[in-house]
Amino acid sequence: MIEAVIWDFGGVLTTSPFDAFAKFEAERGLPANIIRSINAANHLENAWAKFERAEVDIEGFDALFAAESRALGAEIRGKDVLPLLYGELRPEMVEALRRVKTKFKTGCITNNLPANSVGSQGGRSLYVAEVMVLFDRIIESAKIGLRKPDPRIYRMMTEALGVDPKACVYLDDLGVNLKPAREMGMTTIKVLNARQAIVELEGATGLMLRQSLAAPSLPGPPSGPHPPGLRGQHVLAQAAQTATHRIRRPRHWRSAEITSSTFLQSSGPFGSEM
Repeated sequence: MIEAVIWDFGGVLTTSPFDAFAKFEAERGLPANIIRSINAANHLENAWAKFERAEVDIEGFDALFAAESRALGAEIRGKDVLPLLYGELRPEMVEALRRVKTKFKTGCITNNLPANSVGSQGGRSLYVAEVMVLFDRIIESAKIGLRKPDPRIYRMMTEALGVDPKACVYLDDLGVNLKPAREMGMTTIKVLNARQAIVELEGATGLMLRQSLAAPSLPGPPSGPHPPGLRGQHVLAQAAQTATHRIRRPRHWRSAEITSSTFLQSSGPFGSEM
């Protein structure tokens, strides 16, 4: 019996950055799919992996990514790729999450970047907060020094939710991230698009979600001047401060929180784990 639904963020609740990658490559006359190829090469220890585990800062990432791209025949600065990561929320997926939340525990596991690596998202943080409070637990790679597809990050989530992996559904847009979850016994859904994912989620949970395909409206960024980044972070933290939980982990892992406050930063490149 299903007790929890665990979600990836970028490429699941938001649109994928792959189209932005393709446009960037075409505009600069770069080989097609080179960004995804860079991310896929040595994907456990490449520039993206190290940045998502907060092992390098933005300057280190920029240099490492440039070196990796040169090895494939065209230099691309890491800083130029970061702005391509921000997708738009998929309202129908957020509505599905909202309805799932009424019946099941919910969690989010995201490979993301260290806070402030790109800069403020301004008003966007205010309405993304409306989504993040729908999760009982959130695990961010940049805060714990682990990233998908490391099996430990999935175990951390099931332990935090207090559920058996066999009682979980996990949604991700990348097959390599789904494999460890499936091997643990989770029901997995590879998200190709919102309609397909929602139909499969209905089958896994027994809930009727298809009416959410009408894409109900979501709160948007506030009108007028966007608040400064620190204010946005403060509002987001306040919105979820009651859902912050600390768990024990082996001593060699850095101290971190599993929290329901996040996402001024990206949710990962989604090409390093095809």
